[in-house]
Amino acid sequence: MSAPIWDEDWLRSNVWPRFSRALARQEIYLANHSLGRPPDRMAEDVRAAIDAWYRGMNGAWDLWLETRDRWRALTAKLVGAPRADCIIPKTSAGQGLRAVLNALPGKPRVATSDGEFDSIDFILRVYREQGRIELKIMPWQEMSAEGAELVVLSTVMFRTGEVVKHLPKLIHDAHAKRALVLLDVYHHAGVIPLDLAALEADFAIGGSYKYLRGGPGACWLYVRPGLIDSMRTPDTGWFAKKDVFSYLRPEPPEFGQGGDAWLESTPPVLGCFQALAGLEFTLEMGVERLRAYSMMQKQVLAELVPGLEGADKHCGAFVTLRHRGAVVLAGKMKERGMQVDARGDYLRLCPDILNTRAELERAAATLRDLLAANTAR
Repeated sequence: MSAPIWDEDWLRSNVWPRFSRALARQEIYLANHSLGRPPDRMAEDVRAAIDAWYRGMNGAWDLWLETRDRWRALTAKLVGAPRADCIIPKTSAGQGLRAVLNALPGKPRVATSDGEFDSIDFILRVYREQGRIELKIMPWQEMSAEGAELVVLSTVMFRTGEVVKHLPKLIHDAHAKRALVLLDVYHHAGVIPLDLAALEADFAIGGSYKYLRGGPGACWLYVRPGLIDSMRTPDTGWFAKKDVFSYLRPEPPEFGQGGDAWLESTPPVLGCFQALAGLEFTLEMGVERLRAYSMMQKQVLAELVPGLEGADKHCGAFVTLRHRGAVVLAGKMKERGMQVDARGDYLRLCPDILNTRAELERAAATLRDLLAANTAR
């Protein structure tokens, strides 16, 4: 899809009709960094998957696996994976992290930041408590691979939206110290152009819940070529076998080719159908153009609300306000028909191409009023 200028009139005519169900809600939705708004076609795709089941029973697997493979290929295109099979379907990013941790020999030394999303942080702490890993946690600005065998780091911080600017150097230094690097790109993919191959990342985790408009359950693990062909994880199952449907049991077990060796048991297939329309939409619109429009919208909010941060190129798709009453502010905005959220002391607002200028102005005015009332007390 192309247009001379992306403005509201053009979006209203060419894009918004594809989101009629989401836009029918009577609210100002600025939580696009949390749960993305799905295209109308999402429901049609899921219905097609279910209809194939009713119609063909076991024959539905042809469509199900074909759609899964398309989803893998398009995800690879989005994130700069050199091969489609480098994308391993997972139901959560945490599942991808566990597959990597369980593939590492012995008791690996892991370095991570204090800014990781709760699921990733929790998994790492539990593995430490169970004696499965050694764990060092440090501020992300001070991340170092010194003494580590695996570095786990987000490329965009989930609380503040800050982009890790020294990422290429960090990966280079990690590799020089013979450490592997796993990137959490959940707040990056679909928001900022991403090339995992160029970054030389060893692993990455992400998913469709947020900016790719695909909801929960459609996540993935990226494993780079070389590792994907030689490394094996015990998080496995019969879909990782060579000749899956032959039911042979050779000794030792024989794995499938490439990334298929990282698959597990019978896969949940509806997630790929659920996520396909949003993924195709993002690729169709283009991440660079979506980023440019997002930057413009963030700047509008920053100009209207003093103290908002994150409007520059060094942050992801949302702006933040650091306030000790951030959770209360989010609740009061919801009472006024505006969906935002808070993570700790950070109030987060994320516009997207479905938001109008008038919505941004109204949300900004409401937030200013709430802040003024809070100051008056």
